[in-house]
Order: sequence, then C-alpha cells, then structure tokens
Amino acid sequence: MPLYEHVLIARQDLSNAQAEGLIEHFSTVLADNGGKVVEHEYWGVKTMAYKINKNRKGHYAFLKTNAPSAAVLEMERLCRLHDDVMRVLTIKVDGHEEGPSVQMQKREERSERGDRGERRERR
Repeated sequence: MPLYEHVLIARQDLSNAQAEGLIEHFSTVLADNGGKVVEHEYWGVKTMAYKINKNRKGHYAFLKTNAPSAAVLEMERLCRLHDDVMRVLTIKVDGHEEGPSVQMQKREERSERGDRGERRERR
C-alpha cells in the first residue's frame, strides 16, 4: 500500500483533547477503509503565516499513514466537510522517516547548518 503523510490544521478555539480527538476520528476513518495510521504527532497550537477563516493560530497534527488511495480520498473529503478542520495537506512519500518529525525535535538534536563559505566584503 502507498505511504502518506498528512498535516491537519484545526481551529484555535478547540481544547487540546478535542484536537487530539480529531486525530483519533480520522484514524478510524482510515482504518474503516482498509488503511492504518503508522504514527501520529500532535504539534500543539502554532501561529500561522496568514489568517485562515479569521483565525491567526491553529492546532497542528501530523499523521503517517499506510493506506489505499480510496481511504485517503475519503479522509480528505470528511476533513473538508468537518467544521473544525481548516486545512489538510496530504503528501505521498516513498518511505517514512524514523523517529520524531522536525517539528518535535529539540533544536539541539537537529543537524547544524553547514558553513556558508567565504563571505565577500560589502562595499
């Protein structure tokens, strides 16, 4: 089965328990249609770059799934119909990365940026 990664953004006025309940709800939708959630992460409330439906912040959730395309289409359709979900992004990947996502890693654990090389003098 194909592998997918999904990012959901829910309304900011939900509680943490309600936002995590959305993850469980959409996980069962995938399971009912023959897929499964390999791993999920709740990223918390984050500020968005621009307003969506008059909201500046949103609850972010990340799902790694192993599901047929029909299950993913059904989940996306239900996300669009759900009043609490503002956006959903689905990406098909070749393989899931091991460990936590970049959002969940501490800054010290991330790989350091490479050297920028020689800098020229400003004039």
